Amino acid sequence: MRPKWTSMVAVLASVTLLAACSQPSKPSSSGVGDQDVATGGRLFSTADSATAKLGADAGPGVFPRTVTHALGTTKLDKKPTRVVVLDSGELDDVLALGVTPVGMATTAGQNGVPSYLADRVKGIPAVGDINNLNLERIAALTPDLIVGSKLRANDLYPQLSKIAPTVFSIRPGFPWKENLLLVGASLGEETKAVGLLNDYQKRANEVKAGIKGAPEISLLRFVSGNVRLYGNLSFIGVILKDVGLARPRNQNIDELAALTSKEHIDEADADWIFYSSYGAGPNADEKAVTGGGLWAGLSAVKAKHAIPVADEVWFLGLGPIGAMKVLDDLQKYLG
Repeated sequence: MRPKWTSMVAVLASVTLLAACSQPSKPSSSGVGDQDVATGGRLFSTADSATAKLGADAGPGVFPRTVTHALGTTKLDKKPTRVVVLDSGELDDVLALGVTPVGMATTAGQNGVPSYLADRVKGIPAVGDINNLNLERIAALTPDLIVGSKLRANDLYPQLSKIAPTVFSIRPGFPWKENLLLVGASLGEETKAVGLLNDYQKRANEVKAGIKGAPEISLLRFVSGNVRLYGNLSFIGVILKDVGLARPRNQNIDELAALTSKEHIDEADADWIFYSSYGAGPNADEKAVTGGGLWAGLSAVKAKHAIPVADEVWFLGLGPIGAMKVLDDLQKYLG
């Protein structure tokens, strides 16, 4: 069972943070997302276990198959080769499974696509951003599979499924492993998906074995005027748990994140602080905090254990390629 703690900072209310682990903007900025699976929604915390029940009715690699997903069932007569992805997690997933998509939605990150994937997606056309998809562009690419999520495009599913067979996860973020398996089931690459997760856990175990002592890890992110401390139900929170790293009590919570403030930045202190800014950071809030006297007084800062990290990996990765890069960073700093 996940630990239940009362946060010492304000846990983000649903009206404050309705975004996925990756994006600070509301998932339904274009009116198409599902609030029930957004942060604070009634189905948020069970997204991983619910996604684990989804999948295909045929053996590995066997087509035709019917995939049960977050919005019903989708029949795939043959192995898809022209895939459109609707978020950075699905992009990471399909690339990790050896498929180059024919179209992708962009994010509001630094480059429109997580920078660690940039070399792999050169020349792939955009189909709008994750909250404002362009259905005409998607249709023009004649895909034979579209992969996305309820969180991002719930209300667009009927139109998307008329363009091509469409498979939706519940939401990106902390269910990233279950999402990879669902994408693998959609592509007939179940065996490869399981292999990727086994490789990931093996690497996580190696990192864990090399960590000195039992450090407590704080995750700090500056997002659109908010200062966030990330909890267990986040992409990065899952990775830290897999490596067996301890968290401060105010972050050891069954939430995406909790809010603190520039005036209470001491709530972010721990043995180590890993921090970033969303978008083309560092943003003004990060600069104000890290240039201030309160920051200088934190024990992690004094020990030179406050480390800026790549936001597009640690918080926008959302798939196995990004997760492996986080493990490399953890080994670098904690090993």
